[in-house]
Amino acid sequence: MKEFKGRVITPGEWMGKAIVTKEVVNMMDTFYTSAYKKSKQAVGGDPKNSDLYGKVLTGNALCLPHSKASAITGLVIQTICEMKISPAAYLFSNSIDEVAASGIILAKIWEDSEVICIDNLGSDFLDAIKTDDEIKIEYDGTVKIIDKDDK
Repeated sequence: MKEFKGRVITPGEWMGKAIVTKEVVNMMDTFYTSAYKKSKQAVGGDPKNSDLYGKVLTGNALCLPHSKASAITGLVIQTICEMKISPAAYLFSNSIDEVAASGIILAKIWEDSEVICIDNLGSDFLDAIKTDDEIKIEYDGTVKIIDKDDK
């Protein structure tokens, strides 16, 4: 089992699957279509990010280096949280940008969203984790990648 500790932006405990990209995530392009079309699931909508494009992000842990945001990105993130189609967790190897953080934090406060967000997990985190890995997130910001042998 590999273990990483980051800074908690919004706390929580969770266990599930990871969706991983080593590319910067344009949150607006990734989530806007799902929010605008009032989809039942958030599906990666940015064709420039082949790791996420077309994949169901709802209910998974989105593992990424950092994100790129525009002025309304926070609102889009808050909206997908309100719609209950957000990823279960956002796990950043680097620092989260302020606009994405604002959307996640406001969704937690205003929408009672249970979305978890942890940043500063370190570059080794993205080297260690792969899409479909099972992970466990703890309230203190610890992220554990569960080896198949540990089950």
